[in-house]
Amino acid sequence: MFSEARIIEKWKQKVGELKIEVYALYLAYRDPRVPWYAKIFAACVVGYAFSPIDLIPDPIPVLGYLDDLIILPLGIFLALKMIPKDVMAESREKTKAITKEGKPKNWVAAGIIIIIWSLLTVLAIFLTLRIIKK
Repeated sequence: MFSEARIIEKWKQKVGELKIEVYALYLAYRDPRVPWYAKIFAACVVGYAFSPIDLIPDPIPVLGYLDDLIILPLGIFLALKMIPKDVMAESREKTKAITKEGKPKNWVAAGIIIIIWSLLTVLAIFLTLRIIKK
């Protein structure tokens, strides 16, 4: 039987593979050979993956990790189907080269994601207050 440590190690390996795929998607959606609809979808998947805010917050038992276990892999799968295979192969190679140098950081993308989530939060609060006043 599998020990708990082996199961955890296997999950860590899968998470690492997902991170590599997400960064490869990030590089791929910037490629001019990728169709516009694939660029938009891949950008949404990458934005969601890098976003500090989940669709379902992690503290909610079971459901909190459901989006990370189902939504993100499904989004990656669909994005990979839309992007040409040669572009993804090149993007994976670039990702491997970049990660050997250290973890990539994109502060501009992080800032944009934070701004978007902040605007959505303000909009949600505004709409909630408007509904409550009626």
